[in-house]
Amino acid sequence: MTHQEALEKAELFQKEASKQAEKSYWKPKYHITAPANWINDPNGFCYFDGEYHLFYQYHPYSAEWGPMHWGHASSSDLVEWRTRPIALAPTDEYDKGGCFSGSAIEKDGKLYAMYTGHVDLDKSLGGNDRIESQCIAISEDGDTFKKVENNPVIKKVPENIGIRTEHFRDPKVWKHGDLYYVVVGVQTLEESGAVVVYKSKDLINWEFLNIMAKSTVEENLGFMWECPNFGEADGRDILIVSPQGMKPEAEKYLNVHQSGFFLGKMNYETGEFDCQTAFDIFDYGFDFYAPQIMQDEKNNRCIMISWLDMWESKMPEQKDGWCGMMSIPRILKVKDNTVYSLPAPELVKLRKSEVHHEVTTDKTVSFDDVAGDCYELNAVFDLTEANGFNLKLRVSENEETDIAYDKKTNILLLDRDKSGSGIEGQRQVEVAPIDNKLSLRIFSDRSSVEIFVNDGQRVLSSRVYPTEEATGIVFVPNGLMNISIDFYKI
Repeated sequence: MTHQEALEKAELFQKEASKQAEKSYWKPKYHITAPANWINDPNGFCYFDGEYHLFYQYHPYSAEWGPMHWGHASSSDLVEWRTRPIALAPTDEYDKGGCFSGSAIEKDGKLYAMYTGHVDLDKSLGGNDRIESQCIAISEDGDTFKKVENNPVIKKVPENIGIRTEHFRDPKVWKHGDLYYVVVGVQTLEESGAVVVYKSKDLINWEFLNIMAKSTVEENLGFMWECPNFGEADGRDILIVSPQGMKPEAEKYLNVHQSGFFLGKMNYETGEFDCQTAFDIFDYGFDFYAPQIMQDEKNNRCIMISWLDMWESKMPEQKDGWCGMMSIPRILKVKDNTVYSLPAPELVKLRKSEVHHEVTTDKTVSFDDVAGDCYELNAVFDLTEANGFNLKLRVSENEETDIAYDKKTNILLLDRDKSGSGIEGQRQVEVAPIDNKLSLRIFSDRSSVEIFVNDGQRVLSSRVYPTEEATGIVFVPNGLMNISIDFYKI
């Protein structure tokens, strides 16, 4: 089957499957998701031909993970996204097991997608269980991609550098000066995470430069670094990785895999990244993995989108014929030697109505006009005289998603034990009030909640699966408290 035939077949199947998926109450209204079936990692996040483009890992034939294609959405403003034709399908010897994650960049008016070609091997015969290599497909219109004849353009890592050859995936490409660079996630022979970097003049012929960064087995930084990204924000270089297999440390690193960053400095001569901070995670909630960033040169900013799910989690929407969604676009800012994540300012365009309340009380309060399932809620809690609060979202008679804050410990807790079908658990983060105030900016979209604390200082994101009746929002102060509320339906 040719690549074009495989894409046409997937499009037809997707069209039929979407008739069931679109009936699902939990399907988001303003987050990116596929018309139907399974999606995971964001890929190819870029600006091309006057639009933002986001591709994603996609299995168009079921709501379960399967042979990966690249789905595609685009937007002129990061707010309204439209589904584009499926971009890549696994049809060649070097990618027949899947077109795995990668990135995209414009060159000479064309869009170059760089991805990992995955091939499964019979491990019973001994040796490696896979072959992973880096491949290129080119599009002139942003929709139709042609794989280059000399794929894979990077077949494997060099021998004798202490890196395993079979775990070699998720290329992130960028341009610096006159050269292109790509960082790829790998695993050391000792089974710790690392990334390697290559350089090229034309995106087709690549030269190995160095092991850009790596961990050791003594560090708690996982056994494999997936989905590496490299970018810049506020004059600081950022290396992003998604480590697999980090062990929990108290109430941190409780998800099956993590996603986070190092601040540092890239040496383009040696290909080494000087890590100047310890590893920290972007999101302290349940569902956030494989973030991808793009340098928005038009607006001089760094934008991030992530898969708003987590491996080995319960995904109740699968029964409705779809699975997986992306986070809202987030702007990365460097402040106090760490990275803040803020909702993209364009998202204010989603607001359909505005309600403001300000109340000083020590009693539980709710408002008839502050309720729903798709909304933005901005709340500022004055803790001068209070010891904390609970904010309950998606409330019905038997359901609630509870956000609790304790001023004595500075712990913000997200509890989804009563959030609906199939999920449970708590996540927490330590965050101090600013001038005795804690601010929360919350985005709710049918089956998700994203909580930005103190203007993006910390973030907690989660999938939730309540019933349609769970629309209440309840404020519970612990002591006398002034609460300022701005609520917008979306």
